[in-house]
Amino acid sequence: MPERDALNDIPGTTVFTGEQTRKGYALNQFCMSLTRSENRARFKADERAYLDEWPLTEAQKRAVLARDWNAAIAEGGNIYFLGKILGTDGTSFREAASAMTGIPLDEYAAIMLAGGRSPDGLRSRTEGR
Repeated sequence: MPERDALNDIPGTTVFTGEQTRKGYALNQFCMSLTRSENRARFKADERAYLDEWPLTEAQKRAVLARDWNAAIAEGGNIYFLGKILGTDGTSFREAASAMTGIPLDEYAAIMLAGGRSPDGLRSRTEGR
């Protein structure tokens, strides 16, 4: 299997490749703009208007507005850049990960405190393992 295909074969994981970097460039730049307090204030005052100032795709804008982190990552967002939105909202990475996995926050926290999820199970989409 070519390396590129192998990177897309990891269940539940989007590898931040050069292709993802290019796809999400504007989205990640928008996220970085939130490091400035005046930009956070403008975003919070009218999220759609602020997003419209950036050359984002509609799918990227919808992902941000819905706080759909999985969709934002699929649209090229890098979780470390998306963390700027989390900080603006007062949302923790643990809360975001809980939402992304569909695992209730208390259960997600318990899994992480126990050392994380098991590496056993589905390891390849194409091989069904």
